[in-house]
Amino acid sequence: MRLTHGGAVWLMVVVTLMWGTAGVVTRHLAQAHSFEITFCRSLFTMLALLVILPLWRGRAVFSQLRRGGREIWISGVCWAVMFTAFMVALTLASTASVLVTMSLGPLFTALAARFFIGHRLPARTWLAIVVAGAGIGWMYGTQLLGGGGSLVGTLVALCVPLAGAANWTVVQHAQAKGHKIDLVPAVLIGAVLTALFTLPLAWPFQAGAHDLGLLAFLGVFQLAIPCVLSVLCAQVLKAPEVALLALLEVIFGIALAWIGAGEQPAPSVLAGGMLVIGALVFNELLALRGRRTTVADTAVPGAH
Repeated sequence: MRLTHGGAVWLMVVVTLMWGTAGVVTRHLAQAHSFEITFCRSLFTMLALLVILPLWRGRAVFSQLRRGGREIWISGVCWAVMFTAFMVALTLASTASVLVTMSLGPLFTALAARFFIGHRLPARTWLAIVVAGAGIGWMYGTQLLGGGGSLVGTLVALCVPLAGAANWTVVQHAQAKGHKIDLVPAVLIGAVLTALFTLPLAWPFQAGAHDLGLLAFLGVFQLAIPCVLSVLCAQVLKAPEVALLALLEVIFGIALAWIGAGEQPAPSVLAGGMLVIGALVFNELLALRGRRTTVADTAVPGAH
């Protein structure tokens, strides 16, 4: 399947819309609790990928799990951390707080490239890091002064971009040694590990048929399918284009939770989010204007 550039752009928009449904769907769960939500979503993701991967890549895709070496399993652990932290954070904090915190992924990735791989960062990226840091500091500080009710959830959400940066570092290190990591099987590993880890914590199950239907939607249509589609888009689009389009998830996610669940974002989150998103847009637009994209500008697709 070969996409045109325009087709990849529109498909990436659809992907971010699918990612952005997590908050509003979670708000309509009636009985399932945090780790049960995480377990069920990962279980349905695993089942969906076990069907999608052989149809897409053939049965040989599973042999990559054996030949991938330790890097693919480390990458799988990173995905597992992202899956778990994301869903737990959504049960503890507002959708807006979680999504704004997660949008720091490209900047954490750039910092990981600087300190662990030695890539030089352009001045625009350092500026974006400072501005985004100010926005996050304002958001976190306001939550702390307000009693810290959602601060714990926002801190849990911080694990998502940190794990994403670690994942990118592992992928780049493996590629530097000539080992190519296929991200989609790594996502499958992450889903399996998440399901195994959260199963004891999810017991006893409380989800009824209504909740199971929503959790199946999260596993298949919010995670598994857009994950595969984002990999296809990343094969056509430049890294800054992917990073810019991925920011639509923040807008879609907040809007859907606001419209579909009445979850109005706090003013501090909106103010901090505008600084973070503005810094990211500024950084990626300048990257697109450059003659070439450096390795420090790349990142793995942001499925979570």
